[in-house]
Amino acid sequence: MKIMDVKNAEIVPNPHGVDARKIYETEHAQAVHITLKPGERLKKHITPVDVFFYVIEGRGVVEIGDEKKEVEHDTLIESPAKIPHCWYNESDSIFRVLVVKVPKPTESTRLL
Repeated sequence: MKIMDVKNAEIVPNPHGVDARKIYETEHAQAVHITLKPGERLKKHITPVDVFFYVIEGRGVVEIGDEKKEVEHDTLIESPAKIPHCWYNESDSIFRVLVVKVPKPTESTRLL
């Protein structure tokens, strides 16, 4: 059994400049824990594989393709491969999201 305390996971440098921690990675899948402080956002980007997001804490805005929606904790959002998407924290509190990529990408995410 492997157990990881997310707060002890290393923050991975990323082009968004946010707290992103890779907490799971196998040859088949990848999971990243993202924390957005008030006012922070992810830049619009395209992921080469399907992704699902699970909102762990707070309230934020997700934009996928032409759709933009406010979501809150305990919400699961699907994002198909190769569709532009981004996240915004327009609230005054922390916003945390679990990002799961399946299958594990073999090519890089592309910023727009």
